Amino acid sequence: MAEYKISGVWKNENNTITHYAFHTRTANGHTRAEKVSKSEAIRRLEISGNVAFVWIWNYSEALWNTKEKVHVVTGSTGKYLRSNHDGTERNNLAHLIDYDWLEQEE
Repeated sequence: MAEYKISGVWKNENNTITHYAFHTRTANGHTRAEKVSKSEAIRRLEISGNVAFVWIWNYSEALWNTKEKVHVVTGSTGKYLRSNHDGTERNNLAHLIDYDWLEQEE
């Protein structure tokens, strides 16, 4: 059983999320961001007992805040990740930090 926090995304030229910044919860906190492909993120979250949450940087408090739970859903184009819908744009995965500027090996 694993708990993940998602702090950012990578998008392609069509503005579609292709990768997620996954942080794994450990006994001492969380790991550094790991660039995880959409298919791998789905695979991890389909494992029974694994969970993920949107993780948003709070600039005024200088700390990370755990927000909405993330689920695997199936749409017309296949499976994808979606946060709980609460009407708050900043809890949306597409609104997270865009890490496209980072060059990181997969």
